[in-house]
Amino acid sequence: MLNLQAFRTLQNEEEYQATLTAIRPYFENEPDEGTDAAAHFDALALLIEEYEARNYPIPGASPVEVVKSVMVANNYSRADLVAVIGSKARAADLLNGKREINLDQIRKLSKAWNIPAGSLIADVA
Repeated sequence: MLNLQAFRTLQNEEEYQATLTAIRPYFENEPDEGTDAAAHFDALALLIEEYEARNYPIPGASPVEVVKSVMVANNYSRADLVAVIGSKARAADLLNGKREINLDQIRKLSKAWNIPAGSLIADVA
């Protein structure tokens, strides 16, 4: 029987570093599915992920930053953006932060450039 009392999250940097050291060999010799080693690997990965999310959060990118990053990564130009959203002025306003991305542009960019629509929606908090 599984002893759930023994489980807890990583509490400090020392435990985090020890867990990183413990998981490292699994990347060189990945365990077979369904084995105890695979379960251990998954548990270590979850502990690391939770600790990093709590202690080293990565801020979300704005929709404009996402569009700019995709443009850089794929060598897209402003003309490529205009071809997708249909207006030179709107493309310029979007890239310069003068106008927020709208639902129609989100749909077009998501489909044309394979950008997840969720990454183009600003998190209004």
